[in-house]
Amino acid sequence: MNEVLNTIANRYSCRSFTNQAVENDKVEAIALAALQAPSAVNKQPWQIIVIKDKALIEEMDAYGMTQLDEASYQRIMGRGGKLFYNAPLMLVIAKNGNKDLDCGIVTQNVTLAATSLGLGNVVCALAGFAFNNDSYKKRIIPEGYEFAISVLIGYPTHPNGKAHEVDLNKITYIG
Repeated sequence: MNEVLNTIANRYSCRSFTNQAVENDKVEAIALAALQAPSAVNKQPWQIIVIKDKALIEEMDAYGMTQLDEASYQRIMGRGGKLFYNAPLMLVIAKNGNKDLDCGIVTQNVTLAATSLGLGNVVCALAGFAFNNDSYKKRIIPEGYEFAISVLIGYPTHPNGKAHEVDLNKITYIG
């Protein structure tokens, strides 16, 4: 199997990270992969915010936990009690306008780039709860943009995570 297909097949949602910081060259490679995503009419309606400040991530984590409904809170508590799973790196993708599809493509680039570099990652929409706080929103999201999605990245606590089982019944061939 070729390298790209192998990366796709082995990527999984990592929900437990070590405290080890991600090296700058890997952070830069992931951010560049984000920018290389295609977009409709090449508008690139995003801004990529790279958060390496562990204290800020932990502060946003604590605030976000207070915003969860009871079911979500219990689910996170069952997974270690951290909304951001102790990740040392967060990429926030902010969008300009109703551009969820374009930001989804950016997100896929980020997750596959991180996986190819030996890093665990998980797409985290729950980071949006932190941006209910105007202080975080003004501090992190550029004027004219809004939170779209985030990806948490780091070295996995359990590096042998397994990708989900594929359901071949989800494919329909016509012709």
